[in-house]
Amino acid sequence: MFVSIGDELMFNGKSVLITGGTGSFGHRYVSTLLSQYNLKRIVIYSRDELKQYEMAMKFQDYTDIMRFFIGDVRDSIRLKEATRDIDIIIHAAAMKHVPIAEYNPMECIKTNIHGAENIIQAALDNNVEHVMALSTDKAANPINLYGATKLASDKLFVAANNMAGGRTKFAVVRYGNVVGSRGSVVPFFNKLIKEGSDSLPITHKNMTRFWITLQQGVDFVLRCMERMDGGEIFIPKIPSVRIVDLAKAMAPDLPIKIIGIRPGEKLHEIMCPADDSHLTVEFDDHFIISPSITFYSRKSNFTENLLHEKGITVKQGFEYNSGSNINFLDINTIKSYNQMS
Repeated sequence: MFVSIGDELMFNGKSVLITGGTGSFGHRYVSTLLSQYNLKRIVIYSRDELKQYEMAMKFQDYTDIMRFFIGDVRDSIRLKEATRDIDIIIHAAAMKHVPIAEYNPMECIKTNIHGAENIIQAALDNNVEHVMALSTDKAANPINLYGATKLASDKLFVAANNMAGGRTKFAVVRYGNVVGSRGSVVPFFNKLIKEGSDSLPITHKNMTRFWITLQQGVDFVLRCMERMDGGEIFIPKIPSVRIVDLAKAMAPDLPIKIIGIRPGEKLHEIMCPADDSHLTVEFDDHFIISPSITFYSRKSNFTENLLHEKGITVKQGFEYNSGSNINFLDINTIKSYNQMS
């Protein structure tokens, strides 16, 4: 789907820190970095010591360059310690479960917003070169607290470039549902199927979602690290799925039970809102939303990135919506995507 990873100088000899690094993304990102680049150091920063132990066992052949820091992004002092002598930060830590965020709003705000502030300050204090924050389609025109906190986080990382004045570059990657990631619909359906459920629950018969595999997400983040000039929100061009088709692909003989849309849930997701169309630039395999305010000196405009890929500004009112996407996966292709996860 995406162009192959290119400039090895981007990561060779660098120290990389991944917040929330014991999650699905962190495992795949670390595996990909170790297979593609000659790194100086990888630091995994997260809260769960058991997950860190399990990850350390998985990557025990790389104990010479891998480090594990117990810490929370809410803890600014610990974060500053962990980011000392770090060149690149990938910020993946977040509270992501929509209903849990609705029930525990202050906890979600502390992690997703105040945690973003702490990442930015630690990066500035330690002269980190590049910071890439992972976002979600739920941050575009949010209707739930999780999406609202991620929108605030995105705004913080974009604005941080003006604070840094080019010293540290900050950008954001926004994409949709990751096939097979923990807590997503595919493992949930698989669990029901294995338990012998007599139906699969669907919240609405017309519901759609953007769809990306974990490896595609990792490769896109890596590529955008090379593209970033600071301040961009990167959005991949990816297919959509109808959740009804997903259910049919996974269990063609099971009936579907419509249970109603949950609190904070959308019928379709958006990644490029129409209100941002004047800032949105389309490239061959991705979009960017450029920052509305830039005070620092830039090396290029946003219609050409650092890889010399050229884009064009979209038409006024353009919206990248999972329901009106031109690319939908059919049932057979959904099956192949699920196997890729």
